[in-house]
Amino acid sequence: MSTATTTDPRTEDLAPVTAESLAAVLVATERPPRPSAWSTSVTFGWRAMLKIKHVPEQLFDVTAFPIMMVLMYTYLFGGALAGSTTEYLQFLLPGILVMSVVMITMYTGVSVNTDIEKGVFDRFRTLPIWRPSAMVGYLLGDMLRYTIASAVMLTVGLILGFRPDGGVVGVLAGVALLVVFSFAFSWIWTMFGLMLRTEKSVMGVSMMVIFPLTFLSNIFVEPRTMPGWLQAFVNNSPITHLSSAVRGLMAGDWPAADVAWSLGWGVVCVAVFGTITMRLYNRK
Repeated sequence: MSTATTTDPRTEDLAPVTAESLAAVLVATERPPRPSAWSTSVTFGWRAMLKIKHVPEQLFDVTAFPIMMVLMYTYLFGGALAGSTTEYLQFLLPGILVMSVVMITMYTGVSVNTDIEKGVFDRFRTLPIWRPSAMVGYLLGDMLRYTIASAVMLTVGLILGFRPDGGVVGVLAGVALLVVFSFAFSWIWTMFGLMLRTEKSVMGVSMMVIFPLTFLSNIFVEPRTMPGWLQAFVNNSPITHLSSAVRGLMAGDWPAADVAWSLGWGVVCVAVFGTITMRLYNRK
């Protein structure tokens, strides 16, 4: 019994595979261009928004929570502080808008801490990209959440009787200033997200910082009714400057000093806490 070997006519003319020929195929002569800092930041921002798509429960804090805050504070304190819920709403809504958006900025640190625990950042650091783009992307994605929270609160306020004298331009200017400040303010929580071990500790420390800043401000009442030592703190608080700026813009005024202070505080947050965040990110 004889055996005959058959060859595939399709492989007769193929050259033998060598290490040199394989390297020539796998290693291109020109590397693809390195992505820009903006493109990588936007990509990570899109990743943050996809999280909202797959876990829509994340929008609870920017929808139900603001509605509850507006209704509760308006009808609990409006009659006692201003004699009328409608009059108090004109003063309260810009301030409660600032409070709600500033409070949800702490979830940025929680998200960063969660991804660190999952090991996601170990893969990000191996990529040939601009190193801060992962952090900037988180904050860009969260800016959408801040905008949604502002839209929800303004809608509820308009239904309840809020009438901004600044019109559409004043409202948009106030929301834009709030979102820009919140972007800068969120760098504080990214620092905590890298420093602390668990997301519960990040949440606890964040609440300890946010509650004094938001309640010790002019969000609910004017500081002139407070003791002198407390007025000194409240009048120089970044939340007070931001609340006064947003309130003035929506009222049709141009509070240049408060706007400048708010932007200045934002620059300080990015310069100080952004630098600390990136140092921690490069070392951990």
